[in-house]
Amino acid sequence: MLGPEELERYARHIVLREVGGPGQAALKRARVLVIGAGGLGAPALLYLAAAGVGTLGVIDDDAVALSNLQRQVIHGTPEIGEPKVESAAAAIHRLNPHVTVEAHASRLVAANALDLIGAYDIVADGADNFATRYLVSDACFFAKRPLVTAAVGMFDGTLTTLRPYESGPDGARNPTYRCLFPEPPPPGSVPACAEAGILGALTGVLGSLMALEVIREIVGFGEGLVGRLVMFDARSMRFETLQYGWDPSNPLSGEHPTIHDLSMHG
Repeated sequence: MLGPEELERYARHIVLREVGGPGQAALKRARVLVIGAGGLGAPALLYLAAAGVGTLGVIDDDAVALSNLQRQVIHGTPEIGEPKVESAAAAIHRLNPHVTVEAHASRLVAANALDLIGAYDIVADGADNFATRYLVSDACFFAKRPLVTAAVGMFDGTLTTLRPYESGPDGARNPTYRCLFPEPPPPGSVPACAEAGILGALTGVLGSLMALEVIREIVGFGEGLVGRLVMFDARSMRFETLQYGWDPSNPLSGEHPTIHDLSMHG
């Protein structure tokens, strides 16, 4: 049940026919895990908290640095040196005291991924490296949890939703992350954020889209992003959407799967 203060707080949601009281109640019941409290995780956490998601988990083993503040808007100058999960939890509490924050000040690894992800209803991945993205997507497959995953380059970003443990309305299997990106790029071929730089507001665009997609998944309105990759180019201010499907040769859910657990992730 929503209390009087919550009814006022979420009034602009509740008057939306697609959300309403039932949708807002679904948001309150939801448990969402956000991977990373950095450029993508920062706006995603703020908007999910503002939307009234009942429980937000956040996992990050990093501390706030001055160079983060150009894009990681959940943190402020006084928080430099603090664990990011603690800084994020404090910001969320200031924004919406009705939200419970579960802070995990650790790195997501094969040993803890399934237990952690299994404790939530849906996962939003804002990791800044391919190794973590593959680990999260494989773990969500085995834990049977929907995954909204975003990534950014210097001036571009992508977003999609994965439910590869289910079939689509037509009976075809839903694609995995490995259907979209069969292999990570060779080490060193994609420069890290610290080397290449990144446009701060770009992470805000993709992080906000990630939050929007999580909200749509929880409330259940609109056309989902399963099998669709949204691509945004900040140079031309252009969005495009690419359709992709299940690859029978993918090693996770293909016709002859070779990945049966998370042991390959070390």
